[in-house]
Amino acid sequence: MVCRGVMFLGLIWFLTAPVELMADEAPARPNVLLIMSDDLNTALSGFGHPQCKTPNLDRLARRGVSFHRMYCQFPVCGASRSSMMNGLYPYSTGDLQNTTIFRKYRPKAVTLPQLFLNNGYYVARVGKIYHMGIPQEVIDGTAIADDPQSWGETYNIQCGEQNLPGKTIQHSPGWKASQTFQRVEATDGDLAMADGLAATKTIELMKKHREEPFFIACGFVRPHVPLVAPEAYFRMYPEQEMVLPEVPADDLEDVGQPTKTYKTNESLKITTEQMPGILSAYYGCVSHMDFQVGRLLDALDELDLKQKTLVVFTSDHGYHLGEHHKWQKQHLFEETTRVPFIFSAPWLSKFHGKSTQHMCELIDLYPTVSSLCQLSPPKYIQGKSMVPILNDVETDLWTKDTVFSVSTRKGASLRNGSYRYTEWAQGAKGTELYDLKNDPGEFVNVADRPEYRSVREDLANQMKKKRKSASSELGVK
Repeated sequence: MVCRGVMFLGLIWFLTAPVELMADEAPARPNVLLIMSDDLNTALSGFGHPQCKTPNLDRLARRGVSFHRMYCQFPVCGASRSSMMNGLYPYSTGDLQNTTIFRKYRPKAVTLPQLFLNNGYYVARVGKIYHMGIPQEVIDGTAIADDPQSWGETYNIQCGEQNLPGKTIQHSPGWKASQTFQRVEATDGDLAMADGLAATKTIELMKKHREEPFFIACGFVRPHVPLVAPEAYFRMYPEQEMVLPEVPADDLEDVGQPTKTYKTNESLKITTEQMPGILSAYYGCVSHMDFQVGRLLDALDELDLKQKTLVVFTSDHGYHLGEHHKWQKQHLFEETTRVPFIFSAPWLSKFHGKSTQHMCELIDLYPTVSSLCQLSPPKYIQGKSMVPILNDVETDLWTKDTVFSVSTRKGASLRNGSYRYTEWAQGAKGTELYDLKNDPGEFVNVADRPEYRSVREDLANQMKKKRKSASSELGVK
Protein backbone atom coordinates (compact mmCIF):
# COMPACT_ATOMS: atom_id res chain seq x y z
CA MET A 1 0.00 0.00 0.00
CA VAL A 2 2.84 2.37 0.86
CA CYS A 3 4.55 1.62 -2.43
CA ARG A 4 1.35 2.27 -4.35
CA GLY A 5 0.94 5.57 -2.51
CA VAL A 6 4.47 6.64 -3.36
CA MET A 7 3.92 5.70 -6.98
CA PHE A 8 0.65 7.64 -7.05
CA LEU A 9 2.24 10.73 -5.54
CA GLY A 10 5.11 10.41 -8.01
CA LEU A 11 2.63 10.27 -10.87
CA ILE A 12 0.84 13.35 -9.54
CA TRP A 13 4.18 15.23 -9.29
CA PHE A 14 5.10 14.25 -12.87
CA LEU A 15 1.77 15.35 -14.30
CA THR A 16 1.70 18.65 -12.41
CA ALA A 17 5.40 19.57 -12.55
CA PRO A 18 6.17 23.05 -13.87
CA VAL A 19 6.98 23.17 -17.55
CA GLU A 20 10.48 24.43 -16.69
CA LEU A 21 11.34 21.01 -15.27
CA MET A 22 10.78 19.48 -18.72
CA ALA A 23 12.83 22.09 -20.55
CA ASP A 24 14.91 19.47 -22.34
CA GLU A 25 11.85 18.19 -24.19
CA ALA A 26 11.51 20.10 -27.46
CA PRO A 27 7.98 21.26 -28.32
CA ALA A 28 6.50 19.67 -31.43
CA ARG A 29 6.24 22.97 -33.34
CA PRO A 30 8.26 25.65 -31.53
CA ASN A 31 7.54 29.32 -31.94
CA VAL A 32 10.28 31.59 -33.31
CA LEU A 33 10.84 35.18 -32.20
CA LEU A 34 13.56 36.82 -34.29
CA ILE A 35 14.70 40.18 -32.90
CA MET A 36 16.96 42.37 -35.01
CA SER A 37 18.70 45.59 -34.09
CA ASP A 38 19.98 48.04 -36.71
CA ASP A 39 23.62 49.18 -36.97
CA LEU A 40 24.49 47.56 -33.64
CA ASN A 41 28.06 46.50 -32.91
CA THR A 42 29.03 44.37 -29.91
CA ALA A 43 28.48 47.23 -27.44
CA LEU A 44 26.62 44.94 -25.02
CA SER A 45 27.55 44.58 -21.39
CA GLY A 46 27.20 40.80 -21.74
CA PHE A 47 29.74 40.86 -24.58
CA GLY A 48 32.28 42.60 -22.37
CA HIS A 49 31.66 46.24 -23.21
CA PRO A 50 32.90 48.35 -20.28
CA GLN A 51 30.32 51.16 -20.54
CA CYS A 52 27.18 50.31 -22.53
CA LYS A 53 24.46 48.81 -20.32
CA THR A 54 22.19 46.11 -21.78
CA PRO A 55 20.61 44.26 -18.83
CA ASN A 56 17.78 42.72 -20.86
CA LEU A 57 20.03 41.31 -23.54
CA ASP A 58 22.18 40.00 -20.71
CA ARG A 59 19.03 38.34 -19.36
CA LEU A 60 18.42 36.73 -22.76
CA ALA A 61 22.04 35.55 -22.79
CA ARG A 62 21.40 33.75 -19.49
CA ARG A 63 18.53 31.96 -21.23
CA GLY A 64 20.67 30.89 -24.17
CA VAL A 65 24.10 30.83 -25.81
CA SER A 66 26.08 33.93 -26.81
CA PHE A 67 28.10 33.69 -30.01
CA HIS A 68 31.10 35.97 -29.54
CA ARG A 69 32.56 35.35 -33.00
CA MET A 70 29.58 35.77 -35.26
CA TYR A 71 30.20 37.62 -38.55
CA CYS A 72 27.97 39.31 -41.11
CA GLN A 73 28.43 38.73 -44.83
CA PHE A 74 28.10 42.38 -45.90
CA PRO A 75 28.48 45.34 -43.51
CA VAL A 76 25.57 47.30 -44.93
CA CYS A 77 21.89 46.89 -44.03
CA GLY A 78 20.13 45.67 -47.18
CA ALA A 79 22.73 43.24 -48.50
CA SER A 80 23.35 41.72 -45.06
CA ARG A 81 19.67 41.17 -44.35
CA SER A 82 19.02 39.55 -47.74
CA SER A 83 21.99 37.26 -47.19
CA MET A 84 20.88 36.21 -43.71
CA MET A 85 17.22 35.62 -44.64
CA ASN A 86 18.23 33.52 -47.66
CA GLY A 87 21.09 31.60 -46.02
CA LEU A 88 23.29 32.64 -48.94
CA TYR A 89 26.40 34.73 -49.46
CA PRO A 90 25.72 38.10 -51.13
CA TYR A 91 27.34 36.98 -54.39
CA SER A 92 24.57 34.37 -54.62
CA THR A 93 21.62 36.56 -53.60
CA GLY A 94 22.68 39.20 -56.13
CA ASP A 95 22.06 41.84 -53.44
CA LEU A 96 25.26 43.86 -53.11
CA GLN A 97 23.85 47.17 -51.89
CA ASN A 98 20.87 48.71 -50.11
CA THR A 99 18.80 49.41 -53.20
CA THR A 100 18.82 45.91 -54.74
CA ILE A 101 15.78 43.62 -54.59
CA PHE A 102 17.10 40.06 -54.36
CA ARG A 103 13.99 38.61 -56.08
CA LYS A 104 15.30 40.12 -59.32
CA TYR A 105 18.10 37.54 -59.18
CA ARG A 106 16.38 34.79 -57.17
CA PRO A 107 12.63 34.91 -58.02
CA LYS A 108 12.04 31.36 -56.74
CA ALA A 109 14.00 31.69 -53.50
CA VAL A 110 12.44 30.35 -50.31
CA THR A 111 13.48 32.64 -47.48
CA LEU A 112 13.64 31.64 -43.82
CA PRO A 113 10.23 33.08 -42.85
CA GLN A 114 8.76 31.85 -46.13
CA LEU A 115 9.76 28.29 -45.19
CA PHE A 116 7.71 28.64 -42.00
CA LEU A 117 4.82 30.21 -43.90
CA ASN A 118 4.83 27.26 -46.30
CA ASN A 119 4.63 24.89 -43.33
CA GLY A 120 1.54 26.30 -41.69
CA TYR A 121 3.03 28.79 -39.24
CA TYR A 122 1.60 32.22 -38.58
CA VAL A 123 4.36 34.46 -39.98
CA ALA A 124 4.61 38.22 -39.46
CA ARG A 125 7.06 41.08 -39.78
CA VAL A 126 7.02 44.10 -37.49
CA GLY A 127 9.34 46.99 -38.38
CA LYS A 128 12.64 46.63 -40.25
CA ILE A 129 13.73 43.14 -41.31
CA TYR A 130 14.66 43.60 -44.95
CA HIS A 131 16.08 46.99 -45.87
CA MET A 132 14.30 50.20 -44.98
CA GLY A 133 15.58 53.73 -45.45
CA ILE A 134 16.00 55.14 -41.95
CA PRO A 135 14.64 57.60 -40.92
CA GLN A 136 12.45 58.50 -43.90
CA GLU A 137 10.59 55.20 -44.24
CA VAL A 138 9.79 55.23 -40.52
CA ILE A 139 8.43 58.76 -40.90
CA ASP A 140 6.39 57.63 -43.95
CA GLY A 141 5.40 54.24 -42.50
CA THR A 142 6.71 52.36 -45.54
CA ALA A 143 9.04 49.44 -46.31
CA ILE A 144 9.85 49.77 -50.00
CA ALA A 145 12.48 46.99 -50.19
CA ASP A 146 10.49 44.43 -48.22
CA ASP A 147 9.91 40.91 -49.57
CA PRO A 148 6.12 40.28 -49.55
CA GLN A 149 6.55 36.56 -50.25
CA SER A 150 8.27 36.12 -46.88
CA TRP A 151 5.30 37.12 -44.73
CA GLY A 152 1.69 36.35 -43.98
CA GLU A 153 1.23 39.77 -42.39
CA THR A 154 3.38 42.90 -42.17
CA TYR A 155 3.25 45.91 -39.89
CA ASN A 156 5.24 49.04 -40.69
CA ILE A 157 6.04 51.39 -37.85
CA GLN A 158 5.31 55.09 -38.33
CA CYS A 159 6.95 57.64 -36.05
CA GLY A 160 8.31 61.19 -36.21
CA GLU A 161 11.94 60.18 -35.61
CA GLN A 162 14.12 63.35 -35.55
CA ASN A 163 10.96 65.48 -35.71
CA LEU A 164 9.77 64.30 -32.31
CA PRO A 165 9.66 67.00 -29.61
CA GLY A 166 12.82 67.29 -27.58
CA LYS A 167 16.31 68.71 -27.42
CA THR A 168 18.39 68.23 -30.59
CA ILE A 169 22.19 68.21 -30.80
CA GLN A 170 24.18 67.75 -34.01
CA HIS A 171 27.36 65.86 -33.12
CA SER A 172 28.79 65.93 -36.66
CA PRO A 173 28.11 69.48 -37.90
CA GLY A 174 30.87 69.34 -40.51
CA TRP A 175 29.23 66.40 -42.27
CA LYS A 176 26.60 67.67 -44.70
CA ALA A 177 25.50 64.34 -46.25
CA SER A 178 22.98 61.87 -44.85
CA GLN A 179 23.52 59.61 -41.84
CA THR A 180 24.78 62.41 -39.58
CA PHE A 181 25.06 61.85 -35.84
CA GLN A 182 22.00 63.84 -34.80
CA ARG A 183 20.90 63.29 -31.20
CA VAL A 184 17.27 63.83 -30.22
CA GLU A 185 16.56 63.76 -26.48
CA ALA A 186 12.84 63.11 -26.87
CA THR A 187 10.40 64.33 -24.25
CA ASP A 188 7.99 61.48 -25.12
CA GLY A 189 8.42 58.10 -23.45
CA ASP A 190 9.55 54.70 -24.69
CA LEU A 191 6.17 53.66 -26.06
CA ALA A 192 6.03 56.63 -28.44
CA MET A 193 9.38 55.83 -30.06
CA ALA A 194 9.74 53.68 -33.20
CA ASP A 195 11.18 50.74 -31.27
CA GLY A 196 8.61 51.11 -28.50
CA LEU A 197 5.83 50.92 -31.08
CA ALA A 198 7.47 47.85 -32.68
CA ALA A 199 7.68 46.06 -29.32
CA THR A 200 4.06 46.89 -28.51
CA LYS A 201 2.84 45.49 -31.83
CA THR A 202 4.97 42.36 -31.49
CA ILE A 203 3.54 41.69 -28.01
CA GLU A 204 0.04 42.16 -29.40
CA LEU A 205 0.70 39.57 -32.12
CA MET A 206 2.24 37.06 -29.72
CA LYS A 207 -0.81 37.36 -27.48
CA LYS A 208 -3.25 37.03 -30.40
CA HIS A 209 -1.50 34.00 -31.90
CA ARG A 210 -0.23 32.22 -28.79
CA GLU A 211 -2.44 29.19 -29.43
CA GLU A 212 -0.81 28.47 -32.81
CA PRO A 213 2.83 28.12 -33.86
CA PHE A 214 4.24 31.46 -34.95
CA PHE A 215 7.31 32.99 -36.56
CA ILE A 216 7.40 36.69 -35.71
CA ALA A 217 10.29 38.93 -36.76
CA CYS A 218 10.60 42.16 -34.79
CA GLY A 219 12.94 44.71 -36.34
CA PHE A 220 14.17 47.58 -34.18
CA VAL A 221 15.79 50.61 -35.83
CA ARG A 222 18.03 51.80 -33.02
CA PRO A 223 20.87 52.53 -32.69
CA HIS A 224 20.74 53.55 -36.38
CA VAL A 225 20.97 57.31 -36.80
CA PRO A 226 19.25 59.66 -36.10
CA LEU A 227 20.01 58.86 -32.48
CA VAL A 228 16.50 59.26 -31.07
CA ALA A 229 15.49 58.06 -27.61
CA PRO A 230 13.80 59.35 -24.45
CA GLU A 231 16.08 61.84 -22.72
CA ALA A 232 16.64 59.63 -19.65
CA TYR A 233 18.74 57.16 -21.65
CA PHE A 234 21.26 59.80 -22.64
CA ARG A 235 21.75 60.81 -19.02
CA MET A 236 23.02 57.27 -18.37
CA TYR A 237 26.14 58.14 -20.36
CA PRO A 238 27.71 61.50 -19.39
CA GLU A 239 29.95 62.71 -22.18
CA GLN A 240 32.86 63.41 -19.83
CA GLU A 241 32.92 59.72 -18.86
CA MET A 242 33.05 58.28 -22.38
CA VAL A 243 36.17 56.26 -23.16
CA LEU A 244 37.42 56.91 -26.70
CA PRO A 245 39.09 54.15 -28.74
CA GLU A 246 42.87 54.17 -28.77
CA VAL A 247 44.06 54.39 -32.36
CA PRO A 248 47.60 54.97 -33.67
CA ALA A 249 47.89 58.31 -35.43
CA ASP A 250 49.28 56.64 -38.56
CA ASP A 251 46.79 53.76 -38.59
CA LEU A 252 45.55 54.40 -42.15
CA GLU A 253 48.89 54.96 -43.84
CA ASP A 254 49.46 51.33 -44.84
CA VAL A 255 45.97 50.31 -46.03
CA GLY A 256 44.20 49.97 -49.38
CA GLN A 257 42.82 53.08 -51.03
CA PRO A 258 39.12 52.44 -50.14
CA THR A 259 40.04 51.81 -46.50
CA LYS A 260 42.17 54.93 -46.39
CA THR A 261 39.52 57.42 -47.47
CA TYR A 262 36.01 56.14 -46.71
CA LYS A 263 34.14 57.66 -43.73
CA THR A 264 37.17 58.77 -41.75
CA ASN A 265 37.46 61.51 -39.14
CA GLU A 266 38.89 63.69 -41.89
CA SER A 267 36.28 63.00 -44.58
CA LEU A 268 33.38 63.39 -42.14
CA LYS A 269 34.99 66.34 -40.36
CA ILE A 270 34.50 64.74 -36.94
CA THR A 271 36.77 66.19 -34.27
CA THR A 272 38.05 64.58 -31.09
CA GLU A 273 35.87 67.00 -29.13
CA GLN A 274 32.72 65.69 -30.84
CA MET A 275 33.44 61.99 -30.31
CA PRO A 276 32.27 61.69 -26.66
CA GLY A 277 28.86 63.05 -27.63
CA ILE A 278 28.52 60.51 -30.42
CA LEU A 279 29.41 57.62 -28.11
CA SER A 280 27.04 58.88 -25.43
CA ALA A 281 24.16 59.16 -27.90
CA TYR A 282 24.86 55.77 -29.49
CA TYR A 283 25.00 53.97 -26.14
CA GLY A 284 21.82 55.75 -25.01
CA CYS A 285 20.00 54.42 -28.06
CA VAL A 286 21.36 50.92 -27.46
CA SER A 287 19.98 50.99 -23.89
CA HIS A 288 16.63 52.24 -25.19
CA MET A 289 16.50 49.36 -27.67
CA ASP A 290 17.54 46.95 -24.90
CA PHE A 291 14.54 48.08 -22.83
CA GLN A 292 12.23 47.02 -25.66
CA VAL A 293 13.89 43.59 -25.73
CA GLY A 294 13.04 43.35 -22.04
CA ARG A 295 9.39 44.04 -22.80
CA LEU A 296 9.36 41.17 -25.30
CA LEU A 297 10.97 38.78 -22.80
CA ASP A 298 8.47 39.83 -20.12
CA ALA A 299 5.62 39.16 -22.54
CA LEU A 300 6.91 35.65 -23.29
CA ASP A 301 6.87 34.96 -19.55
CA GLU A 302 3.44 36.48 -18.97
CA LEU A 303 1.87 34.66 -21.92
CA ASP A 304 3.41 31.33 -20.84
CA LEU A 305 5.32 31.13 -24.13
CA LYS A 306 8.87 31.09 -22.81
CA GLN A 307 9.40 27.32 -22.87
CA LYS A 308 8.13 26.80 -26.40
CA THR A 309 9.64 29.83 -28.11
CA LEU A 310 13.02 29.93 -29.76
CA VAL A 311 14.43 33.48 -29.45
CA VAL A 312 17.22 34.88 -31.61
CA PHE A 313 18.76 38.33 -31.24
CA THR A 314 21.26 39.83 -33.64
CA SER A 315 22.21 42.86 -35.73
CA ASP A 316 22.66 43.25 -39.48
CA HIS A 317 26.34 44.28 -39.15
CA GLY A 318 28.81 45.94 -36.83
CA TYR A 319 29.64 49.63 -36.60
CA HIS A 320 32.70 51.84 -36.26
CA LEU A 321 32.73 54.46 -33.50
CA GLY A 322 36.12 56.01 -34.15
CA GLU A 323 38.19 52.83 -34.37
CA HIS A 324 40.75 53.12 -37.18
CA HIS A 325 39.73 56.81 -37.35
CA LYS A 326 36.56 55.55 -39.07
CA TRP A 327 32.80 55.67 -38.60
CA GLN A 328 29.71 53.61 -39.27
CA LYS A 329 29.63 50.66 -41.70
CA GLN A 330 30.82 49.18 -45.03
CA HIS A 331 34.37 48.76 -43.73
CA LEU A 332 36.05 45.35 -43.49
CA PHE A 333 37.56 45.40 -40.02
CA GLU A 334 36.53 43.39 -36.95
CA GLU A 335 34.33 46.17 -35.56
CA THR A 336 32.08 46.25 -38.64
CA THR A 337 31.98 42.58 -39.65
CA ARG A 338 31.45 41.12 -36.17
CA VAL A 339 27.91 41.22 -34.76
CA PRO A 340 26.23 40.37 -31.45
CA PHE A 341 24.31 37.10 -31.58
CA ILE A 342 22.30 35.36 -28.86
CA PHE A 343 20.38 32.13 -29.47
CA SER A 344 17.91 30.83 -26.90
CA ALA A 345 16.35 27.39 -27.33
CA PRO A 346 14.80 26.69 -23.90
CA TRP A 347 14.82 22.92 -24.37
CA LEU A 348 18.59 22.96 -25.00
CA SER A 349 19.39 24.31 -21.56
CA LYS A 350 22.67 22.59 -20.65
CA PHE A 351 24.82 25.49 -21.85
CA HIS A 352 22.48 28.38 -21.12
CA GLY A 353 24.42 31.38 -19.87
CA LYS A 354 27.56 30.21 -21.69
CA SER A 355 29.31 31.68 -24.71
CA THR A 356 31.12 30.12 -27.63
CA GLN A 357 34.24 31.21 -29.47
CA HIS A 358 33.48 29.14 -32.58
CA MET A 359 33.48 31.31 -35.70
CA CYS A 360 30.06 31.47 -37.35
CA GLU A 361 28.28 33.49 -40.02
CA LEU A 362 24.82 35.04 -40.19
CA ILE A 363 23.96 32.71 -43.08
CA ASP A 364 24.13 29.90 -40.49
CA LEU A 365 20.94 31.19 -38.84
CA TYR A 366 18.62 29.74 -41.51
CA PRO A 367 19.62 26.06 -41.25
CA THR A 368 19.87 26.27 -37.45
CA VAL A 369 16.36 27.60 -36.89
CA SER A 370 14.78 25.33 -39.49
CA SER A 371 16.54 22.28 -38.02
CA LEU A 372 15.35 22.99 -34.49
CA CYS A 373 11.80 23.37 -35.81
CA GLN A 374 12.11 20.15 -37.84
CA LEU A 375 11.70 21.88 -41.19
CA SER A 376 13.80 21.08 -44.25
CA PRO A 377 15.54 24.12 -45.76
CA PRO A 378 16.30 24.32 -49.50
CA LYS A 379 19.31 22.24 -50.48
CA TYR A 380 21.01 25.20 -52.13
CA ILE A 381 21.53 27.31 -49.00
CA GLN A 382 25.15 27.94 -48.06
CA GLY A 383 24.80 28.26 -44.29
CA LYS A 384 25.55 25.50 -41.81
CA SER A 385 23.47 24.41 -38.82
CA MET A 386 24.87 25.59 -35.47
CA VAL A 387 22.89 23.03 -33.46
CA PRO A 388 26.11 21.17 -32.46
CA ILE A 389 27.28 24.38 -30.76
CA LEU A 390 23.98 24.80 -28.91
CA ASN A 391 24.44 21.24 -27.62
CA ASP A 392 28.06 21.90 -26.60
CA VAL A 393 29.67 25.35 -26.82
CA GLU A 394 33.12 23.76 -27.09
CA THR A 395 32.16 20.99 -29.50
CA ASP A 396 34.68 19.47 -31.88
CA LEU A 397 31.90 18.83 -34.38
CA TRP A 398 31.87 22.42 -35.66
CA THR A 399 34.41 22.90 -38.45
CA LYS A 400 34.07 26.38 -39.94
CA ASP A 401 37.67 27.54 -40.29
CA THR A 402 37.02 30.86 -42.06
CA VAL A 403 34.32 33.51 -42.26
CA PHE A 404 33.73 35.59 -45.38
CA SER A 405 32.50 39.17 -45.71
CA VAL A 406 32.27 41.43 -48.75
CA SER A 407 31.59 45.14 -49.13
CA THR A 408 31.08 47.93 -51.61
CA ARG A 409 33.99 49.16 -53.72
CA LYS A 410 34.65 45.48 -54.55
CA GLY A 411 36.07 44.57 -51.17
CA ALA A 412 36.29 41.03 -49.79
CA SER A 413 37.65 39.83 -46.46
CA LEU A 414 38.51 36.34 -45.24
CA ARG A 415 39.12 35.76 -41.52
CA ASN A 416 40.39 32.68 -39.77
CA GLY A 417 41.56 32.15 -36.21
CA SER A 418 44.91 33.85 -36.78
CA TYR A 419 44.62 36.31 -39.67
CA ARG A 420 42.34 38.67 -41.56
CA TYR A 421 43.02 38.95 -45.29
CA THR A 422 41.30 41.69 -47.31
CA GLU A 423 41.40 42.50 -51.03
CA TRP A 424 40.02 45.57 -52.75
CA ALA A 425 39.09 44.99 -56.41
CA GLN A 426 40.86 41.61 -56.12
CA GLY A 427 44.02 43.41 -55.02
CA ALA A 428 44.07 46.12 -57.71
CA LYS A 429 43.16 48.80 -55.14
CA GLY A 430 45.03 47.31 -52.22
CA THR A 431 45.59 44.20 -50.11
CA GLU A 432 45.59 44.01 -46.33
CA LEU A 433 46.80 41.25 -44.01
CA TYR A 434 46.56 41.42 -40.22
CA ASP A 435 48.23 39.06 -37.76
CA LEU A 436 45.43 38.83 -35.20
CA LYS A 437 47.46 37.04 -32.54
CA ASN A 438 50.11 39.77 -32.43
CA ASP A 439 47.89 42.62 -33.61
CA PRO A 440 44.28 42.03 -32.48
CA GLY A 441 43.43 45.68 -33.19
CA GLU A 442 44.27 45.21 -36.89
CA PHE A 443 46.56 48.24 -36.90
CA VAL A 444 49.57 46.93 -38.86
CA ASN A 445 49.14 45.73 -42.45
CA VAL A 446 51.78 43.03 -42.98
CA ALA A 447 50.71 42.03 -46.51
CA ASP A 448 54.01 43.18 -48.05
CA ARG A 449 56.35 41.80 -45.40
CA PRO A 450 58.55 38.93 -46.65
CA GLU A 451 58.05 36.84 -43.53
CA TYR A 452 54.27 36.71 -44.23
CA ARG A 453 54.58 35.83 -47.92
CA SER A 454 53.49 32.21 -47.54
CA VAL A 455 50.56 33.20 -45.33
CA ARG A 456 49.44 35.80 -47.85
CA GLU A 457 49.69 33.39 -50.78
CA ASP A 458 47.75 30.71 -48.92
CA LEU A 459 44.95 33.13 -47.95
CA ALA A 460 44.87 34.57 -51.47
CA ASN A 461 44.26 31.08 -52.82
CA GLN A 462 41.57 30.47 -50.20
CA MET A 463 39.98 33.79 -51.13
CA LYS A 464 39.87 32.83 -54.80
CA LYS A 465 38.16 29.53 -53.97
CA LYS A 466 35.77 31.26 -51.58
CA ARG A 467 34.73 33.82 -54.17
CA LYS A 468 33.88 30.96 -56.53
CA SER A 469 31.98 28.85 -53.99
CA ALA A 470 30.10 31.89 -52.68
CA SER A 471 28.86 32.67 -56.20
CA SER A 472 26.56 29.74 -56.81
CA GLU A 473 24.84 29.06 -60.13
CA LEU A 474 21.60 29.95 -58.37
CA GLY A 475 22.71 33.55 -57.98
CA VAL A 476 25.02 35.80 -59.92
CA LYS A 477 28.64 35.20 -60.91
